[in-house]
Order: sequence, then structure tokens, then C-alpha cells
Amino acid sequence: MNKYFYRALIFLAVFSFAMSLAYGQKKGNLFIIGGGERSAELLEALIKTADFGMSDYIVILPMASGVPDESVAYIRSQLSEYCKNPVTSFNFTQAQANDHSSWIDSVRNARLIYIAGGDQNRFMNVVRGTRLYDAIHQAFDKGATISGTSAGAAVMSEIMITGEEKDKKGNDNFKVIKKDNVITSRGMGFITKAVIDQHFIMRSRYNRLLSVLADHPDKMVIGIDESTAIIVKGTRVEVAGESQVLVVSRPKKPKVSGKDKVAFKNAKLSLFTAGDTFELK
Repeated sequence: MNKYFYRALIFLAVFSFAMSLAYGQKKGNLFIIGGGERSAELLEALIKTADFGMSDYIVILPMASGVPDESVAYIRSQLSEYCKNPVTSFNFTQAQANDHSSWIDSVRNARLIYIAGGDQNRFMNVVRGTRLYDAIHQAFDKGATISGTSAGAAVMSEIMITGEEKDKKGNDNFKVIKKDNVITSRGMGFITKAVIDQHFIMRSRYNRLLSVLADHPDKMVIGIDESTAIIVKGTRVEVAGESQVLVVSRPKKPKVSGKDKVAFKNAKLSLFTAGDTFELK
């Protein structure tokens, strides 16, 4: 009897792990902010999501920012208004992301890791392929909440929008919807079934996101507006904040017309506001 009981436990553990990998989610939560101002409501939701214990602490990672000290000071002051747990920060270089063991251990054991805005490429150039990258994932595996705003939102998905365009003409960005024009690279990979864009409605990034969908028709594309967040718990996503989140998925019969103009039919499009939920599929 015990033999079958233990076999059943092993099967359930393996099945749960496989399902978590299938949806690009593990044990922790994601709190992904589209940029802009962070309201009291949004900050309170972030603290609630992190679910702090008495000995837990927050780590801010400002490597995306061109003014890291200012970014840390502002984020720390906001978080400290709503949370009494300690807040620290580490502005890693790429070398430190591999060899500064005490900092890396602190990241690994944090309850909330907050990735500041700026340039997502700058952040990933420091973190990608390092022990710090592994430590952030290990924290997530242990139940930590990983949060980020603007560039800190873009890095959450495996396919990361870099913000760069292959066929840019002058100062105009993404004036057309076409194939293989949006430059992407590998992000943190917390979400594998979707691609995240930020400042979405405020900056009218529809052409960019639809071009990404044409390049990756098997993915959901999620545009998060400013002062708005998605809270990802397993496969369930809840919207919080002041504005909206656009989700497009399942384009039918994608094709390329002429050299690079894309077309598809009957994609599923949804627009969500605070309190709405959807599933990562």
C-alpha cells in the first residue's frame, strides 16, 4: 500500500512541475507595471501580492536605469510608505552579477524583487547568463514576487521587445505592421506563452505589438498601459491600476503579402480594466 501511495505522490509532483513549465509559470507571483506613475492603490496591491512575513525584505535592481541612485531613492520612498519591511538595492555590473556572492545571495532570498525602469537591454546585458539571473529565478521558485515597471516589465517575458526597429526611417517608429521588423531578444523568461509591451495605450504601440504577433502567432501579446499592472499567479492574470490592458492572441491563417506586409484573420482581442481576469494559454 505504501509503495503505491509514494508512487502517486511522485506522479503528482512531476505532473505539477510539468504543468508549471508548460505555462511558463512556477511558484512565485509577477507584478508587471506598464510604466508611468504608481498610485497608492497599485502599491498596496503590490505589497499584498508579495505577502510579507516579519523577516522578509525587498531588493531593488536599478540596472536598467540611466540614473540608478535616483530611481532607487524614489522607489524606496514609495514602497516604505506602504510596507515596513527593509528595502535594499544592488546596482550590479556584469562582473558582480557573477562574483558578488553576498549580493547574489541576498537577491536569492528576497521576498520582493523590483526591477526599475529605463532600458531593458541595459538590464539584460548585465543579468543574462549570470549567477544573478539564476538567483532571481531561484527566488521566484521559492515564492518571491518579481515586479518591474516599464523596462522592468519588458524583461519579464522570454521573448523581449527591445524597443528597436529593423527598418526605421528617420524619427518615425513602427509606422507599419510588417513581418520581422520588431527586434527582440531573450528576456528573463518568467512568461513563455506571451510577449509583454509597456506604456502601451499612452504611446499607441499597436503597430509594434501586432507585428510581434505576426512573428509569433503561437503567443499571446499583452500591452500594459501606464499606471496599470498585471498580477500573474500561476496561469491566472488579474489587472490592477488606472488604465487598461490589451491582449491579442490566436490569429488565424497568418500570411505575408508582397515582401513583408502581414495579414491574418479573426484574432482574439480583449481589453481589460482593473479587477478583470484572464488566463495565460
